Amino acid sequence: MELNLIKLPIRKGNVALKIAPGHFATNHSHINYYIDVTTMKTRLSEAQAVAKELVKKYMSTTIVDTILCLEGTEVIGTCLAQALTEAGFLSINAHQTIYVIKPEYNTNSQLIFRENIQPMVRGKHVLVLMASVSTGKTMARSVECVQYYGGIVVGISAIYSDMEKSPEDIPVNSLYSQSDLPDYDSYSHHDCPLCRKGIKIDALVNSYGYSML
Repeated sequence: MELNLIKLPIRKGNVALKIAPGHFATNHSHINYYIDVTTMKTRLSEAQAVAKELVKKYMSTTIVDTILCLEGTEVIGTCLAQALTEAGFLSINAHQTIYVIKPEYNTNSQLIFRENIQPMVRGKHVLVLMASVSTGKTMARSVECVQYYGGIVVGISAIYSDMEKSPEDIPVNSLYSQSDLPDYDSYSHHDCPLCRKGIKIDALVNSYGYSML
């Protein structure tokens, strides 16, 4: 069984945001929309279009040495690194290139970097790339991780975000925001109005996709 996805009107480049209204459970919260970014993360043409839009916020204003890809955004991250390089973007790396990395998760779900990856973070200007930002918990953990390993977070980018800044006051650059989906909301597992109304959960969702219940 699949969700009935709806395409929002295209407002940014050639990228259409696909959504499904309902009652969904994530690791952190309950939400009233599932935002499907699967093809944006996996189809090269869409990943390139996303990168083309996101790069506009950083043109010749920010030094980027490393792109940290969360939630399966490695294809977009690679396209973003290419777009930054083609734009003559500033980098302090000795090889004048941009690293594209992803974190590892330990048994406590904490983000970690092995010794061979740590030099790509330590002392580097890091751009955090995410699929979506809702509660901000994953974003906060990623910023904390980069700072722990000695990196400098210079920006946060996402396909969708309902937050304009991180708790550390770092601006979030997103392709789509809550202005595009004004009735989007997230709730605590223990204080969900949909649960109080007896509305059953449609699916479990995470960065990999959804599982219908």
